[in-house]
Amino acid sequence: MKVNNLKIAVLILAFLAIGNQTFAQDGTVTIDQDSDITKLLEYKKDVKTADLYKIQLDFGSRSEAMALRQKFRNTFSQWPSELVYETPNYKVWVGNFNTRLEADIALLKIKKKFSKAMVFEPKKED
Repeated sequence: MKVNNLKIAVLILAFLAIGNQTFAQDGTVTIDQDSDITKLLEYKKDVKTADLYKIQLDFGSRSEAMALRQKFRNTFSQWPSELVYETPNYKVWVGNFNTRLEADIALLKIKKKFSKAMVFEPKKED
């Protein structure tokens, strides 16, 4: 009886092994993507977005921050400015400086008109 069970088990395993090989499928995958995607990926490698420095002019209520931003725009048009809300204050941030040195040089000019200005490195969004 044991010999018959052993023969049947070996026979079933043999059929399963042969069955897996005969029913296995081979396939190829072709990716058709726009050539602009490759260009975009190369561009992203070149652009420095990791370590940017900004200058914060001041913070306060929304109306104060908007007035401060407008005053900054009228005085210094070479740097972009943005209004940022961080509870409970609105803040005026200036520039996207690649190095701390660039930010410090700009800060020297900006501090002449905006004495509370300071350089900082914004938190990175994950």
